[in-house]
Amino acid sequence: MHDFIHTTHPQRVVFGAGSLRHLAREIDALGAKKALVLCTPEQRPQAERVAASLGAQAAGLFDRAVMHVPVETAREARDLARRLGADCAVALGGGSTTGLGKAIALESGLPIVAIPTTYAGSEMTPIYGLTENGLKKTGKDPRVLPRTVIYDPELSRTLPVGLSVTSGINAIAHAAEGLYAQDSNPVMDLMAEEGIAALARALPAIRVQPDDLAARSDALYGAWLCGGVLGAVGMALHHKLCHTLGGSFNLPHAEVHTVVLPHALAFNAQAAPRAMARIARALGCVSAPAAVFALARDNGAPVALKDIGMRAADLDRAADIAVANPYWNPRPFGPAERDAIRALLQRAFDGEPPG
Repeated sequence: MHDFIHTTHPQRVVFGAGSLRHLAREIDALGAKKALVLCTPEQRPQAERVAASLGAQAAGLFDRAVMHVPVETAREARDLARRLGADCAVALGGGSTTGLGKAIALESGLPIVAIPTTYAGSEMTPIYGLTENGLKKTGKDPRVLPRTVIYDPELSRTLPVGLSVTSGINAIAHAAEGLYAQDSNPVMDLMAEEGIAALARALPAIRVQPDDLAARSDALYGAWLCGGVLGAVGMALHHKLCHTLGGSFNLPHAEVHTVVLPHALAFNAQAAPRAMARIARALGCVSAPAAVFALARDNGAPVALKDIGMRAADLDRAADIAVANPYWNPRPFGPAERDAIRALLQRAFDGEPPG
């Protein structure tokens, strides 16, 4: 028998190749007049084209979005939006840019139009994160949920293959943990399995032909579904570890998710057999942890923390931080499980197959 609560978040999604052309229309639909365009330094040329296409609707451009949203950067962007009189923000890019838009919305309430160019999924969630004094803090607030999301697969055709794979596995992580979340429900389970399957089809095809529009569309579709799961139900061990490693040790976001996910799934496998069966079915395999590890390895993604900037000397501190304030998880990982978490991190550091 089913027994669950499901909350639907109010949000408009515009999906399809070439849908960026609808941006001005979507800003009008929000009742907004002046948009601050946000991006990373690397995406400034693309953001300049977007701002130019808006003409008088563009209030200006802020190009200093970075990983994990340092609180100082968020304040700088908020101040600029206020000075320019912006009444909405357009976040062009991946999780870093979307996160910056959320930081602006958290204080000002400005509506966000998100235009994802990676598969991070942050655009589908009311979850925000800010890093201050070396610690990443996350929270939920309906004000930060982008009001409109424009998914245009054309914009991801030039996303490097390596980042496509890690970003896609990052999205898979949202769906995988959603399947064993404390507040999971049948609707999210369907979305999670379909999202994982779509990304599992898309990523190998993108590696073979990076500009394959059908594969890019499949990947973005999968990312949308996985992001929807992230926004609707709670996350567990995997996300706690990634928040710890990313926020406290400044590791690259998508890569750390890619490396950690197989090991987090292995840790939870016996405590969440139904979730593992659905993940395995979506991946077309027997073992969910082994299949995620192979998906990363076989498509050229990193599988070891030591290869993405983690120092062996920091593993003990990472384990201590992770167990000090644990998220709910099907297998508890509080202070009593500290040695098991430390062993998990060691396997992830060395790039060993999941235990």
